[in-house]
Amino acid sequence: MNCKIIKIIFVLFALFPHIGSAQIDSAYIAPFEQDFSIGVSSFYQFTMLTHKIDNVSTTYMPNIPVGLALSVSYKHFSLKGGIRFNFMRNPDFGKTKMLDFQSHFYGRKFIFDMFFKNYKGFYSQKDDEIILYPDIKLAQYSLSGQYIFNNKKFSYRAAFKQSERQLKSAGSFQLGGGFYYNHVSAETSLAINEENRLNNYQLNLSGGYVYSWIIKKDFFVATGMSAGLNVGGENFNIEKIKISPNVFPRVSAGYNADSWSVGLSFVLNRTYISRNLFFETGYAEMSFIKRFDKSPKFLQRVKFLN
Repeated sequence: MNCKIIKIIFVLFALFPHIGSAQIDSAYIAPFEQDFSIGVSSFYQFTMLTHKIDNVSTTYMPNIPVGLALSVSYKHFSLKGGIRFNFMRNPDFGKTKMLDFQSHFYGRKFIFDMFFKNYKGFYSQKDDEIILYPDIKLAQYSLSGQYIFNNKKFSYRAAFKQSERQLKSAGSFQLGGGFYYNHVSAETSLAINEENRLNNYQLNLSGGYVYSWIIKKDFFVATGMSAGLNVGGENFNIEKIKISPNVFPRVSAGYNADSWSVGLSFVLNRTYISRNLFFETGYAEMSFIKRFDKSPKFLQRVKFLN
């Protein structure tokens, strides 16, 4: 990734907290009293490929360990970093080299999902047999967004970030789209075309619905689904343009006390490259958040944070 792209991504994420600010219905959504919080979480993120030949499906999975993350939040701004432990990899599943950056921004009116992924080295497992595929390479670069129609009563931030509180059950329709670049290649393991290499570009239009159930005030369960169509093909070849489905479910659950929260969340994006070939990119997290009555003074002095 060159310096210009890095600068563009940095500017986008600096602007995201200011995109689509809107008034809320205080009977449905309320901020926490504290502005400053620290969170710890256990997470697992992955990209895998499923290929169907003669009605037999094979799923190629990466050997990725669970990771630990630390986050710091001030008002609607947050910074998060994580680390994985190699000793938690199963040596029987081979080696996976990866660069996996993904971000899920939950604003008031808009949500955005960004994926920047490169993987090499996979395995498949059927019954007790494990087969290694060290030559398979997968890459996915994508940016998608959705507009939240009922943004005054439903909060994605409450459901998936627990940075504010959903007071009453509510839901919303959503509509949006995005762009996907998908790459698959292998020396000998796959039989996808003559070159055993595929570069796929897609434009997406999708819509869906999300709902958050409030159970006895402090407990909540939220679930949402976006589904749509991707239009694209290989190397921008107009003669090979195809239409394929795309699904993007999300699930979360948690408990909010006055000064702390615990939560579980899961996000999965399934992108079809062809009728018999699709990517599944996901993220699962279990988190604990502690909120503090006092925030560091240096944060209070930063103008753009306040």
